[in-house]
Amino acid sequence: MTLKTRQLSEPFGRLCFRSAGSEGSDPLVMLHGVGMQSAAWEPQIDALSQKYTVYALDLPGHGESDPIAAGSQLPEFVDWFLAALDALNLDRVNLVGHSMGALIAGGFAVRYPNRVHRVALLNGVFRRDDQARNSVIARAKLIGAGDFDLETPLQRWFGDSPAERTARDKVAAWLAAVDIDGYATAYGAFAQGDAVYADRFDQITCPLLALTGADDPNSTPEMARAMAATANGQAVVVDNHRHMVNLTDPDTVNAALFQWLKTPTQERSPAHD
Repeated sequence: MTLKTRQLSEPFGRLCFRSAGSEGSDPLVMLHGVGMQSAAWEPQIDALSQKYTVYALDLPGHGESDPIAAGSQLPEFVDWFLAALDALNLDRVNLVGHSMGALIAGGFAVRYPNRVHRVALLNGVFRRDDQARNSVIARAKLIGAGDFDLETPLQRWFGDSPAERTARDKVAAWLAAVDIDGYATAYGAFAQGDAVYADRFDQITCPLLALTGADDPNSTPEMARAMAATANGQAVVVDNHRHMVNLTDPDTVNAALFQWLKTPTQERSPAHD
């Protein structure tokens, strides 16, 4: 599957993305995590494009997409995504995000509810405790200073099963290829982004899925359940998997996404007044 490009409105530059599926079917847009690229969605593109038109985007400064301004925070990434949808001529979409992509997707669902049919947040973070927040902010500062440690995230994200070793090799290659400045900007926004829209999740009225791995130490099952409860959505926890569950257990993730995509989209009342 070849990369395609679109020119975004100022100041966002070029968007690169992968797409597959039948034109005219329901659009499904996928946003990857920090250090990854649109190819990380390959198992989902292969399965979901059988029924939907799938667009997997390279985040700013990742893959072949142009970088966003240094120091940009989560609201600027949400602005970038709005520009991406407009450039793709997509009005209302089904939206899936992983990790940093989940932060963007959740923020977009809060700010632009009329552009989202459904939202799925995979391995998302939500209201970190003080210890976790201080730890991730410290890592962001190291990355911003040019200290890029490839091995540490791999150790957090993967176990030692054959499926995880295979996925780890792919992820290691993507991390090794990432632009360090784009990575640093995205990681800085990721570190600060878990609470930006959290207090407005009760305003999300479209069907929401929050999915994570039972053994993910940073995007925890408790976070997934809290997101789902706040937005009156559904939480799915995949046993024996960690942060890259879409690669290590794609069958379970794809089944959950297909089920989520069947959820009726009539507006529901927010979880809280």
